[in-house]
Amino acid sequence: MKDIGQVGGKNASLGEMVTAFRGRNIPVPAGFAITATAYWAFIDGNALREPIATLLQRYHKGELALSAAGAAVRNLILKASLPIDLREDILKAYRALVRRAGSRSVAVRSSATAEDLPNASFAGQHESFLNIRGERALLASCRRCMASLFNDRAIVYRARNRFDDMKVALSVGVQTMVRSDKGGAGVMFTLDPESGFPGVVRIEGAWGLGEMVVKGTITPDSYMIFKALLDQPRLTPIVEKSRGGAKSKMVYGQGHRTATKVVPTSRREQMSFVLSDREILKLAKWAVAIEAHYGKPMDIEWGKDGVSNRLYILQARPETFQSHAPSTLTSYRITRAGRLMASGLAVGAGIAIGPVFRMTNAKDAAIFPKGGILVARHTDPDWVPVMRRARAIITEQGGRTSHAAIVSREFGIPAVIGAPLTRDLKNGQVVTVSTCEGDEGKVYAGAARFAAKSINPSHVKRTRTKIMVNLANPAAAMRWWRLPTAGIGLARMEFIIANHIKIHPLALARFSELADQKARRTIAALTENEDKKEYFVDRLARGMARLAALSYPLPVIVRTSDFKTNEYAALLG
Repeated sequence: MKDIGQVGGKNASLGEMVTAFRGRNIPVPAGFAITATAYWAFIDGNALREPIATLLQRYHKGELALSAAGAAVRNLILKASLPIDLREDILKAYRALVRRAGSRSVAVRSSATAEDLPNASFAGQHESFLNIRGERALLASCRRCMASLFNDRAIVYRARNRFDDMKVALSVGVQTMVRSDKGGAGVMFTLDPESGFPGVVRIEGAWGLGEMVVKGTITPDSYMIFKALLDQPRLTPIVEKSRGGAKSKMVYGQGHRTATKVVPTSRREQMSFVLSDREILKLAKWAVAIEAHYGKPMDIEWGKDGVSNRLYILQARPETFQSHAPSTLTSYRITRAGRLMASGLAVGAGIAIGPVFRMTNAKDAAIFPKGGILVARHTDPDWVPVMRRARAIITEQGGRTSHAAIVSREFGIPAVIGAPLTRDLKNGQVVTVSTCEGDEGKVYAGAARFAAKSINPSHVKRTRTKIMVNLANPAAAMRWWRLPTAGIGLARMEFIIANHIKIHPLALARFSELADQKARRTIAALTENEDKKEYFVDRLARGMARLAALSYPLPVIVRTSDFKTNEYAALLG
């Protein structure tokens, strides 16, 4: 990590892990870095430093539009040629890598010297290219990575974080590809990215290359693992497990013109988890080891090679939001709301009210109204200028580690991610976006009424009487981890069933006798490819385990079910 100034955060971290974990069976694909010195040699060898600085100064003075300045700088770099000695060094290293790995296919990744820092992630600001094969394609991709240092979004991000354009260099990482196109890939955090709870690992993944998980163009599988029991081989401390059912995946393309392509997933893939329990636990153990080595919460990318069935760590960076978030705990409570119009994953805990503005193209950023509620299919780094002006974000696709989720946390705005039914949301319609009601984010018609209260848990004095907390909804439990309590004094099992399972137990135990056809269809969809009785048992067990994980090693008192008939009647089926 001491080499960040020479190879950037991404490459420095890869080199750190290769060195640190070589003898600990945490595999990182082989590769090499083209340094910041090489970048400046390329820039100065083509006499580009002064024209780039002039173009950017004109933009910052308001004399040139961002799009025009960025395009002009990128064009200068793309038309320039690599110095002959640098070109030969790159090709020599590539040939050695091909001989070592037995494959011509590499990932070409950008690694800026101001990237993956604790106070600025630069998440997705620069370009990376997958499945690059052959020397000509490699050299072209290296130039494209260097040019991406001046993407419009990267220029804006540097200005916002007060980085000097001409003091940031770009290192290029060339890394052997893992055949995750035939397996799967994803990301993991060494804390809960929503609440900041440090006692768990959150893993998300999907079939194929991991690009679609990172960009949020699909809804991935999601797993939560309790760290404290990972070293006990007889236990399986998975406290949450949900299947994304993504209908598409990214795989290798054919020929040089299409390095990657998006294809439909099979029915079997849609109905299956991308990781087995054994693989989930292995990745979680690796995440804990990586976190311990770096001494801070980490954001990690992983890949599963579908040919060898081996797991790999593809990169790791410091987590930049929750680990630096203020310790103030704000609780929100909806007191009156309109009709529920859409729902998805809740990102951030808050409430936002504003007019809907639907967008299909980030290039229309100029027409987005400040304070609007952005509704989009998904977002990628090109959307950042729009997202900065939004009061809340709603996407139809994506998971908790998607681009939209990461950026909304960084900007401190609530987001509802992976809300499939947004067609009823019309432009100009005032809605309330609520992410304060558990894992499920909700969009209500009109302006809801709500109350908010803030406290700093570290300022709360300890009492002689041990204070315990009552919790009933596993989905919302994690956000209370900072409260100075002596454990959970009451967790009513029927509330866990009502909040977490939501299906009448007899409708699962005697599904064939259920006459309500609408309920049958809904239950069939929720439990697809699962034994219905086991679905109930697993959801109940994981819901209770999630409460226990929050409180560990303090006690949790669970009162077993005493459902009243009216409470049972409200359940599905």
